[in-house]
Amino acid sequence: MQTDIERYFDACVRSIAEIVKIDSSQCPALPGKPFGEGAARALHYFLRLAESFGFETHNYDNYIGEVVFGSGEPFAILCHLDVVPAGSGWTHDPFGGEIADGKIYGRGTTDDKGPAVICLYCLKALKDAGFAPKRTIKLIVGCNEESGWACIEHYNACAEMPKEGFSPDADFPVIYAEKGILHVRFDYPLRDAPFAALEGGERENMVCDYARADGAALDAARAARYGVSAEGASLVAHGRSAHASTPDAGENALEKLLRYFAEEHEGVARAVTDLFDDRFGLKQLRDETGVLTLSPNVASYKEGTLSVLVDIRYPATIRLEQMLAKLETFGVPYSVLHDQAPLLSDRNEPPVSTLLQIYREQTGQKADPITIGGGTYARALERGAAFGPEFPGEPSTIHQRDEFISLENVRKLLRIYCEAIRALTVEGTDR
Repeated sequence: MQTDIERYFDACVRSIAEIVKIDSSQCPALPGKPFGEGAARALHYFLRLAESFGFETHNYDNYIGEVVFGSGEPFAILCHLDVVPAGSGWTHDPFGGEIADGKIYGRGTTDDKGPAVICLYCLKALKDAGFAPKRTIKLIVGCNEESGWACIEHYNACAEMPKEGFSPDADFPVIYAEKGILHVRFDYPLRDAPFAALEGGERENMVCDYARADGAALDAARAARYGVSAEGASLVAHGRSAHASTPDAGENALEKLLRYFAEEHEGVARAVTDLFDDRFGLKQLRDETGVLTLSPNVASYKEGTLSVLVDIRYPATIRLEQMLAKLETFGVPYSVLHDQAPLLSDRNEPPVSTLLQIYREQTGQKADPITIGGGTYARALERGAAFGPEFPGEPSTIHQRDEFISLENVRKLLRIYCEAIRALTVEGTDR
């Protein structure tokens, strides 16, 4: 069956630009809006667009929604409409939806509003072409992927999650395994702290790009060594944000500031040694999904305690209990704020094998399945895989300033996702 997907390109680009204009980063809950006004607006926009295409939709209390197409055994396409905060240093409005230089700029263009909208247009293209899927396709769009997955928990309480599917929220060619994720808060007691207040970072899963301390003395030579400067009555450090699963791609401002104070305070030095110098060797743990990453991304000082929120991505073959035993060796009070079990799917079975075949056919590349440190909705499924939208060798801007999706990639993704959806829903899980 031929689908003229190209004719949906312009409308798809406009819809991506429009939904990106909605700041859907998590905000305090409002009545009937568990993740704030912006997330609810983004969900309403998406579901109204789907309804205008003639699809059945469901809104589960503004936690999460779905678009339904076809009949038979359920199949999931799992996306999210929430975004991380914009952060600093943008040269384009993070919520402007600006189209320039062959790109759509804005927070969520790649992660993950753009792919969600692209998949919706793929469903429309298939429907308009007369395609009748042999499975019930559920395009599920959550509003809390970046901040805890309460949206998935709510969906499981209100509806039945399909056993199989994919999430267009990572990398190509196809991902069969993802590391486990731990967000932990360490509380370091500080006596006679060298500052009156300290804070840095916005989210556990974003490398800290700005940190500030108040009530601290400036040592010019030491400040120059660590990249710290005075701003008014404060000492500040600037960095570069990146996704916490790849902390080396960023530049941690919190590390600069804490190393500055570590030279004069033993308690701060202990936190630096534990968390940045890896005193307990956590970064030596590895398997086929790679080495453990540990990224301290949020910090605050209050009433004699330095609290540091750390993002840990641990190898898929390691159990949570083993990780917690490692954390006990720190000898510092800690709290687990969030955890997600790893994903480890069979790379030789659908959906992984089918998606890999689609990628090879569409790109001409003889690629193999891969693993990542990021966490996608694919791990919410019994048989899940992450599939794009980022192509090998291209720079990633997710969780960074000036996030974008290129118009060329929108075209590619429309073709790839349209064929992937068709192939996986023709008959069972085989093509």
